[in-house]
Amino acid sequence: RDMQGRFVLGPRLGELSAAAGEDRLLATAGPVLARLRDITGESAQLWRRQGDHRVCVAAAERPSGLRDTIPVGSQLTMRAGSAAQVLLAWEPPEVSADLLARADLPAYTAHTLTTIPEMTGRLAAIREDGIAISEDEVDLDTVNIAAPVWQGGRVTAGIGIVVVGAQIAPEAIQRYVSRVRQAAEIVSERMDSIG
Repeated sequence: RDMQGRFVLGPRLGELSAAAGEDRLLATAGPVLARLRDITGESAQLWRRQGDHRVCVAAAERPSGLRDTIPVGSQLTMRAGSAAQVLLAWEPPEVSADLLARADLPAYTAHTLTTIPEMTGRLAAIREDGIAISEDEVDLDTVNIAAPVWQGGRVTAGIGIVVVGAQIAPEAIQRYVSRVRQAAEIVSERMDSIG
């Protein structure tokens, strides 16, 4: 149940659908995530929104490193991180405002996150740019970059990477942005061609 006591779909639905048959998005995104990881050298994830959270539904992890590992099945807040922002950016304004108002602030965040009006402005910028970049929101010394996966004219998922490093050069960030955007476009095109 959600905060208002309404029934919502839970993570068990994903497990049941996997048992019933292959998830086309996961099958399509898997090789793209692996390629994104190989090209960038960073871990890559595929996220879906489930109620008031975002859930990591697929990942391609680096062979080493702990701070950027996000296990499949992890549920994180919709209030922080580029993947959450990509999933919210194309929601109707009243839906995104409601979700942001209810979303938990991460306990592991070492600084204050932006206010809801600032987040609303950030979501508008993400819609315009088609990409989300968040620094130090999910964990200190990390940059998260995510782009939307479109299917049937709506955002159904977000692809992102986690870059770890105290000082990440702006030109490196732009290379990562290009790669993440390209990966999301490939998955979106393949999903639309499947139908």
